[in-house]
Amino acid sequence: MMEEMDIETLKKQVKRAKRIASEHAGELHDLVEDRLPKAYEEIPQMAQACYDACQQWAQLSAQLEQRQALEAS
Repeated sequence: MMEEMDIETLKKQVKRAKRIASEHAGELHDLVEDRLPKAYEEIPQMAQACYDACQQWAQLSAQLEQRQALEAS
């Protein structure tokens, strides 16, 4: 039962991380669409935040897949 809770918790974390990554991607998109070239200096910081959020989502997703594979076996 504890493993199931862990998987459910991990699913929630993956969902939250995906939402955060999508928000950062949207902010980056808005920068490109609406504020460039004037706000070009914001690119590195916004891109890094988006990258970090996507990396967090990828790591959590991989953990979830591993847990689900272990449970299935």
